[in-house]
Amino acid sequence: MYVENQILGLLSSTDEDMEEVVLKESSTGTKLSIVVGKNLFQVVRFDKKSILIEKIKSTIINLILHTEENIKVNFSCYLSEKLNHNYTYLANLFSEVQGITIEHFIINHKVEKIKELMIYSDLTITEIAYKMNYSSVAHLSTQFKKVTGLSPSHFKNLKVIRRTPNSVNA
Repeated sequence: MYVENQILGLLSSTDEDMEEVVLKESSTGTKLSIVVGKNLFQVVRFDKKSILIEKIKSTIINLILHTEENIKVNFSCYLSEKLNHNYTYLANLFSEVQGITIEHFIINHKVEKIKELMIYSDLTITEIAYKMNYSSVAHLSTQFKKVTGLSPSHFKNLKVIRRTPNSVNA
């Protein structure tokens, strides 16, 4: 009855903000919640698998986007050691839930970091390839073009064009 009153109170409120009511939390880490807001009622289940997926994502993002030194790691070993799970299990779970492989997730975030380095640093493509642990500039260029549709040099030229004052406004 207590939970029902909480839900009814939240549903009748005029506040647009979402609120979560935890209905049950088990000793195994599974949490059954109801997320409510105006005209919205959704049952959400947080379990160990969902939490593990988020840990995989944050581990990759932290390594790629927030590391200043050169990235010289084997991602499968790194994830296995960091998360204490077999990589095959992590990869299969990630693909099943996210709809893309860990490898593609890593590549997408590496390309984001490459774009950041190209825009905000004076590093050459060769230096960026070394920093991001690519075997060659050609390998970096191939992955970059697959993700963005542009070659790294074309992308870098766009950066220069955007920084150049428009002569029409002068």
